[in-house]
Amino acid sequence: MAGNVTSLFRGTAAHSPSMAALTREGDGAGPVDFCIPCNPYFPTPAMFDELAGRLREIITYYPSSADTITAELCSLLQLPPQCVAMGNGSTELITWIDHLLVRESLAIPVPTFGRWTDQPMETGKRVDMFPLQESTGFALDLAKYAQFIRARGTRVAVICNPNNPDGGFLPRQSVIQFMDAMADLDLIVIDESFLEFADAESEPSVVEDAVMRPNVIVLRSLGKNFGLHGIRFGYLVANPALAGKVRSMLPKWNLNSFAETVVFMLKEHGQEYMQSLHMVRRDRLDMAQQLSQLPGLTVYPSQGNFLFVRLPVGAEGTVVRDRLLTEHRILVRECGNKIGSSSRFLRLVVRPQVDVRRLVSGLEQVLYGTRRGAAVPELSTGTSYSSGTAAVDRLVSATNGAGMQGLAAQANAWPGPAPAQPGPMPSLPAAQPAAVANFPAPQQPAAVSNFPSPQQPAAVSNFPSPASQPAAPQPTAWPAPAAAQAPGAMPGLAPGSAPAPAMPAAAQAPGLQPVAQTGMPGMTNAASLGAQGGLTAAQVRGRTQPEPQPQPQQPTGWPAVGAMLYGQAG
Repeated sequence: MAGNVTSLFRGTAAHSPSMAALTREGDGAGPVDFCIPCNPYFPTPAMFDELAGRLREIITYYPSSADTITAELCSLLQLPPQCVAMGNGSTELITWIDHLLVRESLAIPVPTFGRWTDQPMETGKRVDMFPLQESTGFALDLAKYAQFIRARGTRVAVICNPNNPDGGFLPRQSVIQFMDAMADLDLIVIDESFLEFADAESEPSVVEDAVMRPNVIVLRSLGKNFGLHGIRFGYLVANPALAGKVRSMLPKWNLNSFAETVVFMLKEHGQEYMQSLHMVRRDRLDMAQQLSQLPGLTVYPSQGNFLFVRLPVGAEGTVVRDRLLTEHRILVRECGNKIGSSSRFLRLVVRPQVDVRRLVSGLEQVLYGTRRGAAVPELSTGTSYSSGTAAVDRLVSATNGAGMQGLAAQANAWPGPAPAQPGPMPSLPAAQPAAVANFPAPQQPAAVSNFPSPQQPAAVSNFPSPASQPAAPQPTAWPAPAAAQAPGAMPGLAPGSAPAPAMPAAAQAPGLQPVAQTGMPGMTNAASLGAQGGLTAAQVRGRTQPEPQPQPQQPTGWPAVGAMLYGQAG
């Protein structure tokens, strides 16, 4: 495997090589997967046994039509079938959204899921990329994003909630206000592919709000939530006209027999599914704790089933990735090929504790060797794939960007100040009656060191000027996220909003504890686990709503109405 690792990753553009390709290069067994954001607890072993027992039947015969499978899913989710279109993975639906509904331009915050930037550029559309700032923990300011869209005259806006790769979360009411302010756009897409892993609100989805609007699509994933990426199935929800336009272009048998089998199995396994979500959320806090104890490693708050981390100064992500894979058989997602990111960042999927201990051990050996605190050097010979960010980091660290010598030696001991919180921002720009034209070009930004090394496509418009140059996070310091907001209380969105409800104090408890978020049958709503240094669930984009009450289960064992749709397992 070692000889082909670099070539495998270089041949995958903005994505990672498949597990099948990595397995073929190895000894027939794949690595421990911290790369592909998949639910590790679902399906259950019993469900896999059932699928294995029906394998001959599943692969021998045609599936039912997509309409039949969609009707079953809608019965489960209690959605009207005319508002739903199922696809062979969310990427198929993104493709059709681009072909049918994006006429000239699309806005998307970056870094994000690569298909939202790549797909429209492949069909000649203008992609307006709004850079998320490292200095604010990659949080999306919806007011500034709306101003950016107005200034560019963009006709389609995309929001990923939670965002991939950083896991940033937006309150439901803030998203609704954004949709209302952008009501004149051709289309607004809210990508909720990872929303079922969130526990910041009891009802975070805007699905019900989307079906009442003429220009909103909500995209949902099934493969990620159900731990079945290989089946390739997802769905979108919109008003009947929009959903029907996409559905009319999909092949009659665009869903396979595995997808049909799983959809029809789900009604018998609702309890197990909700339990799996609880376990992922619990593991996310535990994994964040363990990683935050590594010197120089910055872990960003996340509501997805993954964590976005910044490597210590001097560490090159491609080297770390390749060494973890070849020396420790651990697969991680290095984010140097994501627009708006750099090779200093990894996305690490949430996995059970036994796997996290293996990851932490591997990172300690790769990053520090036998002396913790000595970061791995940048790749120096044999390949041009290195992004060069390690050299830039060393230069910036040595001078602090202004000729101040000697600060690098203090890196491991200095926690650094918390990032400044943004002040009040103007309200979201109101919906315009027509496309905005002849706006002055935004001020060009100063050079930003952690933007990606690949050249930008010609179709990509210039980045807006950030308010200030993002400051590099200090080693071992957890960035201070923006305070959790009650719906409608996001700065710059609506005046006179009510403050967020008081948060319970975090229980300082060693080891693994259940997270206060589920309301699941048989699970205790305990206080959130505090991490080393006082980290609480609220700081990890925690709840903005009171704890939901446990919901009665339906006779089939599937969660009560809306529980899956809104992630009310937590």
